[in-house]
Amino acid sequence: MGMDKVIEKKKGIRPKHIIWAAGVLIIGFLLYKVVFAETGSTFRAEKEKLTISTVEDGLFNDYITVIGQVEPITTIYLDAIEGGQVEERFIEEGTMVKKGDVILRLENRQLYQTILNSEASLAEKENYLRNTRINFETELIQSRKNLLDNRYRLNRKKRTFEQNKALFDDELISKEDFLQAKEDYEYEKNMLEINKVKAKNDSLIRVTSMQSLETDLGKMRQMLVLVRERLDNLNVKAPVDGQLGMLDAEIGQRINEGQRIGQINVLDNFKIKALIDEHYIDRVKRELPASLDRNGTNFNLMVRKVYPEVRNGQFEIDMIFDNSSPDNIRTGQTYHIKLELGESGKAVLLPRGGFFQSTGGQWVFVLNENETEAVKRNIRIGKQNPQYYEVLEGLNANEKVITSGYEMFGTNDRIVLK
Repeated sequence: MGMDKVIEKKKGIRPKHIIWAAGVLIIGFLLYKVVFAETGSTFRAEKEKLTISTVEDGLFNDYITVIGQVEPITTIYLDAIEGGQVEERFIEEGTMVKKGDVILRLENRQLYQTILNSEASLAEKENYLRNTRINFETELIQSRKNLLDNRYRLNRKKRTFEQNKALFDDELISKEDFLQAKEDYEYEKNMLEINKVKAKNDSLIRVTSMQSLETDLGKMRQMLVLVRERLDNLNVKAPVDGQLGMLDAEIGQRINEGQRIGQINVLDNFKIKALIDEHYIDRVKRELPASLDRNGTNFNLMVRKVYPEVRNGQFEIDMIFDNSSPDNIRTGQTYHIKLELGESGKAVLLPRGGFFQSTGGQWVFVLNENETEAVKRNIRIGKQNPQYYEVLEGLNANEKVITSGYEMFGTNDRIVLK
């Protein structure tokens, strides 16, 4: 039986050794990340390319800057009272006018016909009234004559009756003659009373009819005056002193009744109209103070009117000058207006910057003391003006904050500054 052969162990690195070493390295790397690496994602940025601002303790002025446009204090619109065709144009747009100046003249043949018809109707009514008055006078004369005849006959019948009564009492005439005289007298007496009543009623009817006719005639005269005034309205006149603007009427053009053909700008004073973001609609009220700077001189204004409509995210206000206005002010000029929304007060101030568009003012990147890195921090912002945000929570004076835009930082929570 032979002896077994002894197999010697191989020396050197084997595959399993490599696997064990790789495992140890991976475990070590993971331990390093857990123990030594900081939590949160990191972004590296060049400090020179960022805007870094210092938080301040100071006076917060509660105002906004708006762009306003100069307009006349009052604008009177020219609307055609009567329609017609433009016959003549006497004054051009931009000319200063006085009250009563004729700007243009219209032609309206139909209106002329209306006036002629009104005049003819008035003449006919006056002729009818004249004839009626003559008839009433004739009837009045006849009524007086009838009464006169009645009294004459009554007096004669009365004498006859009295004579016959005396004769009848002396039995000198028959009873029939006496009764006939008595009936004739009573008949004439009753007829006189009837004619008196008739004359009185006829008089009342005449007075009432004449008053009615006079009233109708007066109305027709007034109507004719109004119609003739319509003829005068074909001359479009300036209602006030001012500057003629926006004149839209050419010779030969047909203008309809009520159509707007221009405006008069009253230039004895001016107002400034401005558009404001709807964010401030609850804070902008009448009589809020405002100011503008013109060549180093400050001019005070006041909000006169706030328009309630919101269009395209903006609403409109009118401001007027408190005392004086800039020299050589012109309609259409634009000014940057400082509109005061509230009283000034002490606050922690953060300069405005592009970061607000990304964060909505809910957080910022705050630098450490060495200014080598910045860390995300939640804050709370109150009011704002064109220069500063009012910081209510999260920041202290003298701290430094990245105020430029945050778009490049993505979702990182830590910025390492190079």
